[in-house]
Amino acid sequence: MPIQAVLFDIDGTLVDSNDFHVAAWQEAFATIGARFEAQVIHDQIGKGTDMLVPALLPDLDEDSQQKLGETHGEIFKAKFLDRVEPFPGAREMLARVHADGRRVVLASSASKAELEHYLALLDAQALVSKTTSADDVERTKPAPDIFSTALEKVAPLAADAVMVVGDTPYDVEAAGKCGIAAIGLRSGGFADDALLGAGAVALYDDVAHLLREYAQSPIAR
Repeated sequence: MPIQAVLFDIDGTLVDSNDFHVAAWQEAFATIGARFEAQVIHDQIGKGTDMLVPALLPDLDEDSQQKLGETHGEIFKAKFLDRVEPFPGAREMLARVHADGRRVVLASSASKAELEHYLALLDAQALVSKTTSADDVERTKPAPDIFSTALEKVAPLAADAVMVVGDTPYDVEAAGKCGIAAIGLRSGGFADDALLGAGAVALYDDVAHLLREYAQSPIAR
């Protein structure tokens, strides 16, 4: 079935923010005396607080997890949010999908406030049909909730009429749990093996690469 909607992750996919999130998490963990190498945290980027913190501190209680996530959010907003830039070709990619008559959906483990900031940063309000953030779901990626909620918002489209574009294996895994095929972008810093191992149907260096190859990509087939 032809693709009729594309669900885009944001961090690491449309905007260059992953390293900033790593730095913010390092500072947040330090507030409770926990220290992790940047790569250890990076390997968890793409998850929300509910999934990222337990992966690194499995014995931390739920209230402490939530507080740590709030600390990360405060640090990220204060120090890094205004430094995040869109990847080259990000808005153009959204415009191309929109111009082709396909629905553009932003589906992110970020907070609603961050998602709205990025929507404005990309100047994409007129291009985006629906959005889904961490605030809309019980569990973030790699749980399927972000994409299953997005799928509900584009109903009655079936999963095989939708495609995900993301930069982490957690995007790809979450999409797969919903029966949605996913394209992996290397712009988030994850290895090809991790993206392909999670089930990515195609890999591109970044959103600009996908845009250049759009006509031959799984979106347009």
